[in-house]
Amino acid sequence: MTTNMNIKTMWDSVMNENKNPLKNQPIPTAHLLMQMLAWMWSAIFSLMVGSYFVFGVTAAAHTLLISGIFITILVFKKAETDNSVE
Repeated sequence: MTTNMNIKTMWDSVMNENKNPLKNQPIPTAHLLMQMLAWMWSAIFSLMVGSYFVFGVTAAAHTLLISGIFITILVFKKAETDNSVE
């Protein structure tokens, strides 16, 4: 397995809503759980580097990243269902 395929597999196991353990949850529930995990990891990384000030920046960055991913997923799913009627 190449490095790129390894990275893709790891990414999908966490971030791909069709492959991660949250795949059986409704998308709003999965989104909420992913946001909570993002905040948790932001706090962990901030504490690891010993900076409580970094938490706000990393939490905001994780929130934006996860929100962007889920909004994109919702738009793509909506486009698929709208085009399947034709």
